[in-house]
Amino acid sequence: MKLTTKMLGATAIVAASATAANAVEMEVMHWWTSGGEAAAVAQFAEALNNNTDNTWLDGAIAGGGDVARPVMVSRIIGGDPPAAFQFNHGRQAEELVEAGLLLDLTDVAEEQNWAEIINPPSLLEACTYDGRVYCAPVNIHSWQWMWLSNAAFETAGVEVPQSWTEFVETVPALEEAGITPLAMGGQAWQQNGSFGVMAIALAGEEAWLAVNRDKDAEVARGPEYARVFEAFGAARDYSAGLQVQDWNQATNAVIEDTAAAQIMGDWAQGEFALAGEVAGEDYSCLPGLGEVAVLDTGGDAFFFPVTGDPEMEAAQKELAALLLSPEVQVAFNSAKGSLPIRGDVDLTTVNECTQKGLDLLAAGQTLPSGNELLSPDTITQLNDLMTQFWNDTSMTPADVQEQYAQIIESAS
Repeated sequence: MKLTTKMLGATAIVAASATAANAVEMEVMHWWTSGGEAAAVAQFAEALNNNTDNTWLDGAIAGGGDVARPVMVSRIIGGDPPAAFQFNHGRQAEELVEAGLLLDLTDVAEEQNWAEIINPPSLLEACTYDGRVYCAPVNIHSWQWMWLSNAAFETAGVEVPQSWTEFVETVPALEEAGITPLAMGGQAWQQNGSFGVMAIALAGEEAWLAVNRDKDAEVARGPEYARVFEAFGAARDYSAGLQVQDWNQATNAVIEDTAAAQIMGDWAQGEFALAGEVAGEDYSCLPGLGEVAVLDTGGDAFFFPVTGDPEMEAAQKELAALLLSPEVQVAFNSAKGSLPIRGDVDLTTVNECTQKGLDLLAAGQTLPSGNELLSPDTITQLNDLMTQFWNDTSMTPADVQEQYAQIIESAS
């Protein structure tokens, strides 16, 4: 959502009311509404309610970030801001920061030594504008995962694949067994996100960075990306037997063994955990589709609108510090399926999939997320293009590749 000068000029941010001196009710807006996500965000609410005099008022918005973000921005520029809101790491809040609508957290970051404890440093950099810190990163989420139903492959009489290449070889057996090879929901961000995973795995890190970081449209038109678009077209066929909308519905198809696999970020682990599934026994995981050993380091952060109320500001900064405390980091990320942003917390009890992620993080085998490299407007254009391709079988891989390259050519 663009913030026009006219809209900002008409905005008068009003103070959020306190329920009592030094004890405020804090409305926190987010889009974590699936079962696993709700269990995770409850860890934040419990920490605030149990460790401060303040109260968490849950402001969940169903439908994902594409639905929630415009609502949050409208609340802020309309003079009715929440106490805090979730965005992804990256450039989504740039215009709000530039307009002076978000609370400067630099004093909290310095007091809590965020520069030393946040790993990788790019997460804090994504919260920093003109040398000032405006958000509290709470996790590392990576898109670079493929989740596999062990039982589905057993039913099809084939071994659980260890790479995308091997997965493609199992598709005929899966289809013969009546199992949808690849689960995909109907939301545009799912299709574009899956394409990004395939691009890193099949075109390679160098080509992906050339396109996403350097905005090199010739690489996007080239043979490395042609391979990705051909594979993406095949993936469209692999998913044809499943008609679901939300990402967690697609994950549930893998949990129920009616679909064999899903390309989805590590937040899917929250759904597996909620269903009582055990990594390595009930499901398997392939970082980088088993083709490249790498994670992109996206994730979630909380921003805090300026309210003009000293008591609310004190409560906001108290919450920002609490979100990064070791105990809260472990509790939240264990439930969410994500990795903590602190490198000094005890995660000895994590499952084998989370451990794979931690090992890649420790080895420095990471890339920035697309949210950090591309503007929200560019991402919206790519989302629209990928969902158009996914739903229009008359559109060829060559067609979508050229349109994709044109978007990259004008990307900001």
